[in-house]
Amino acid sequence: MAEQKPSFGYEELLTCARGELFGQGNAQLPAPPMLMFDRITEISKEGGEFSKGFIRAEFDIKPDLWFFPCHFIGDPVMPGCLGLDALWQLSGFYLGWLGLEGRGRAISTGEVKFTGMVTPQTKLVEYGVEFKRVMQGRLNLVIGDGWLKADGETIYKASDLRVGLFKD
Repeated sequence: MAEQKPSFGYEELLTCARGELFGQGNAQLPAPPMLMFDRITEISKEGGEFSKGFIRAEFDIKPDLWFFPCHFIGDPVMPGCLGLDALWQLSGFYLGWLGLEGRGRAISTGEVKFTGMVTPQTKLVEYGVEFKRVMQGRLNLVIGDGWLKADGETIYKASDLRVGLFKD
């Protein structure tokens, strides 16, 4: 099991993408360009809105990111699904960080609300997931509520994000 560090830099996230951080066959992050954050700034088993743990991450927005030229031509915005995916990515990372086994898969989400956009003018995206429930057993599953901030303003909220770890 990987050491339960309270934060992770970009190079450490890449070790997770290669399957090295939590061991082969266990939770992995996607590799760039699908990795949607540059660092995990804080992760904890305790605290958070529901006292079941939380995770925080940041993504430095550069105007030349791959999705801006194609979504939409002449009106560049980060696809909302990529922000939602980042919240699922973080939830799966949390399960691996807890030492639970299996390959991570997004299962579902409850309500999703978008009240703003990430554009090439945005400098920093912050993500957070507040965990409500962690189930360990035949299926390892986490349920949490997530948010995305663009330059300090909350513009996405997602309730009941569900990610599971599945064994082959």
